[in-house]
Amino acid sequence: MNFWQRFDPRLHLAAAVGWTVFVIGTAAAYVVGSLAGDVAEQRVTDDTELLLSQFADQIGRGVAAHLRTRLAVIEATAAQMRIPSHRDPRALERHVQAIQRHFPEFAWIGVTDAAGRVLGATGRAHEGQDVSAQRWFTHSRDGPWLGDVHVRAAGQVGPGSPVRVLDIAAPILSPDNVIAGRVGAHLSWRWVDHLLSDMVRAVATHRALDVILLSGDGTPLIAPEGWPPHTGKGAPAVPDFSEGGRYLVSRDVTRQTVDGPGPAWTLVVREPANEALADAVALRHVVFELVFTAGLLSVLGAALIARRLMHRLERLAEGADKIRAGERRELEVPEGRDEVSRIGATLGALVTQLQAEKSALEQLNADLDAKVAERTLRIERLAEESKQAAVVRERLRMARELHDTLAHSLMALLAQIRLVRKLGPRVTTDELDQELASAEEAAATGLREARAAIMQMRHNAVRDTGLGNALKELLARFGERTGIAHECDIDSQAGTVADERAEAVFRIVEEALHNVERHAQAHHVEVRVRWLASGDGHVPGESPARVHVEVADDGVGFDPAVPRPGHYGLRGIAEQIDLIGASLRMDSRPGAGTRLEIEYAV
Repeated sequence: MNFWQRFDPRLHLAAAVGWTVFVIGTAAAYVVGSLAGDVAEQRVTDDTELLLSQFADQIGRGVAAHLRTRLAVIEATAAQMRIPSHRDPRALERHVQAIQRHFPEFAWIGVTDAAGRVLGATGRAHEGQDVSAQRWFTHSRDGPWLGDVHVRAAGQVGPGSPVRVLDIAAPILSPDNVIAGRVGAHLSWRWVDHLLSDMVRAVATHRALDVILLSGDGTPLIAPEGWPPHTGKGAPAVPDFSEGGRYLVSRDVTRQTVDGPGPAWTLVVREPANEALADAVALRHVVFELVFTAGLLSVLGAALIARRLMHRLERLAEGADKIRAGERRELEVPEGRDEVSRIGATLGALVTQLQAEKSALEQLNADLDAKVAERTLRIERLAEESKQAAVVRERLRMARELHDTLAHSLMALLAQIRLVRKLGPRVTTDELDQELASAEEAAATGLREARAAIMQMRHNAVRDTGLGNALKELLARFGERTGIAHECDIDSQAGTVADERAEAVFRIVEEALHNVERHAQAHHVEVRVRWLASGDGHVPGESPARVHVEVADDGVGFDPAVPRPGHYGLRGIAEQIDLIGASLRMDSRPGAGTRLEIEYAV
């Protein structure tokens, strides 16, 4: 077989594949190169048009911002006219002239009364005249107004030749919001023209851009020389801004330059097409040549190695079939460093990796089973420890309740009995009866408080009705028992909390009221509960919301730094504060009452 027979598609499948790939690939390279060139050119064109649209958007927004600023100046002037001192004509004249000095683009500024008579103006122009028929006066009845460009004759804006201006006006409201007049102004169009030119130079320093500004009825306000190119009967209703493709035009040519109250201007930015698309045309040719050349070379290379690839791929496929059938455990990788070899190496590594992962997965399942058993035992142990902690907390609470009820009452009863024993032979029958009555009252008080403590252990008012209602009931019972005036101020959101921490707060307030009853000698007690957003309390930024509780009395007060042996109320309060993770602040001094503040996260 000679050399040329190797390329005969009738004799070799590889040759047939190679020639087919060559013909199809060459045609595809040509088509793809042309399409890629067209796409590249179109993309550059689209990018240029988008850039022009961005220029138009920046320029339009800038003009609108400046016009809104001038309108805001007139609005602010109208707001100042509510002051009676500004009604004097000379004061008005000085005021508007001061505004004109700061904003010289205003050709004229004037102030009228409700009937349209000019009270004061820059240069004293139109003073005393009736301007109620002018558009800026009538259109500003309902709010600030910015008119379209028009020509003002000489003398209408002061001395000089006719000028193009924009009318701006805003109503003057009296203190009872009745229209008392207008502030009107003529904004120089020359200033708008210069502003637009400065913005064009700022956004496009290296481009020859044309800017076309049309009024609401399509009249050119700013346009290059000789535009529009067609006028008269044959002119189109919608002008061709591209002039037959000679210019690239910003895409959005219908966007209004001025937003809100004001004229509906249309801004168009365009650039000569031959300058804007020079790079696009060059890029199109380069892309076509590169894509076509690369495609042609790739097709030639594919045709030359088609025979070799077909043979090696066939061997690789046979090895894969044997592995699938279970005849082999490893894949024979073809020699070389081309795609076939890499595919074979990848497949071989994948087979090895899958087998290793299978073994690792089995080991992982065993390890996971062991960890699950270990975690289960740990969770069970933690649950048991949590139950024990709950029991300890409940025992501490019961000890505090018994201390607050029985201990104090029994101590009072014991003192009365000792006094009776010592003074028994030396006291009269009436005095003895009085001491025994006091002892009986102490015993009755202890019994009553013990029953109340037992009732509180059985029933949880906080969990049933919420912190707010529970505190109100507690304070009502306190007032009935002691006769001390009290005030309860609880906002609705904080009063609905009813969790374990709210129950602890209830116990703390209860202990504070007990202390007031026994020691404070107070005449008035206040309890306040507030819902605070994050950062509003004295422990800011720790949670989305916090509850702030405050208990204050006007009693004798005490020094918190002085230890009080045998009194466990404050210690119990501190323990409960630690349990719920709250903050505690106590403010008290002798003769100045006591204030207790609690704050905790919800």
